[in-house]
Amino acid sequence: MKKYPVFFVFALVVGLSASLALAQTTGSVKGVCKDVEGKPIVGAQVQWTGTDTGRTYNIKTNNKGEYFSLGISPGKYNVKLVQDGKEVFHYNGVTVGLDEFNLDFDLKKEQTAAASGQGMTPEQAKAAQEQHEKALKEQGTVKQLNEKLTDAKAATDAGDFEKAIALLNDANAIDATRDLIWFQLANAYYSSAPKQSDPDEKKKRYDNAVTDFQKAIELRKGSEQAQKDADNNKKLAAYYNNLAQAYSKSNKVDDAVATYNQAAQLDPAGAGMYYFNEGAVLTNAGKADDAIAAFDKTLAADPNKALAYYWKGINLIGKATVGKDNKMTVPDGTAEAFQKYLELDPNGPMAQTAKDMLSSIGAPVETGFGKTKKTTPTKK
Repeated sequence: MKKYPVFFVFALVVGLSASLALAQTTGSVKGVCKDVEGKPIVGAQVQWTGTDTGRTYNIKTNNKGEYFSLGISPGKYNVKLVQDGKEVFHYNGVTVGLDEFNLDFDLKKEQTAAASGQGMTPEQAKAAQEQHEKALKEQGTVKQLNEKLTDAKAATDAGDFEKAIALLNDANAIDATRDLIWFQLANAYYSSAPKQSDPDEKKKRYDNAVTDFQKAIELRKGSEQAQKDADNNKKLAAYYNNLAQAYSKSNKVDDAVATYNQAAQLDPAGAGMYYFNEGAVLTNAGKADDAIAAFDKTLAADPNKALAYYWKGINLIGKATVGKDNKMTVPDGTAEAFQKYLELDPNGPMAQTAKDMLSSIGAPVETGFGKTKKTTPTKK
């Protein structure tokens, strides 16, 4: 018996992109509020008002007297503890940076300190000034980097990947600790590779993309600020997705598969796409059994992914055999896969090919696959 030839077509591999603004531009504040008896102050408001911007953040204390808030812009603040509409205590000139800042209201301690005439020590004043200067420097750095990112995006949109690469390398020269810069640089190398006529240069671009995606992942995984981002896992999954694409272009299929699986674990909501991309890579590598398994995982995550049925069918028909009697035998589920594709997307880009595949194996074209047919009762 001989193998029936597979019809190879390259499947679409979809990538994700991250926001083009650096996320590390805000800090966070927290603290505990206690009254003169050392008991937690519940349901009070801690008001942080920027001395330069006038913006106020109102944060409510919980039943333990604790408060916490993300997304506080760096700068100097006047902070009030307000209970039942009345100010209980305040601090002026508090400096917030990009790290988590702790400010407690301990009224018993403050009462004692006031009685003894204590104030801010020279060391405390110096530390506050240094923190303020650090915050201002960070704001300037982020502004420069965002300008580079914006210009790099414009260059990329215009197809000028060389300019984008140069701008992003300039950004890394300013500060090489930002994962988003490395991620966009990797994307630029990846996108520029197909334009290279020299095979060695093309390979080098894909290798650079792999290295820079890995750097972006390393930095994001090690960032305390990133861990506070509610979408951190989704963004990290995007990094893994694009790293897997770069692996596939470097013919590192096993690495690509493992990396797509990592993306799916991080972002279960997007697992269908990551497994579909994995199936596409395995299809192009000629690994039919593994590709079928990947498309099955795609459909488990997203049962309405029509193209997953189509590509599953393509891989199944590639395993068909023809006997001495010239009769073709296809694996179970082949016709059903193409029929399900036609049910979900009857006018889709692969509809005619799916019909041709069904015709070649002697199966009927059913765009209503899986649906119960209505019967007309006979008259007696």
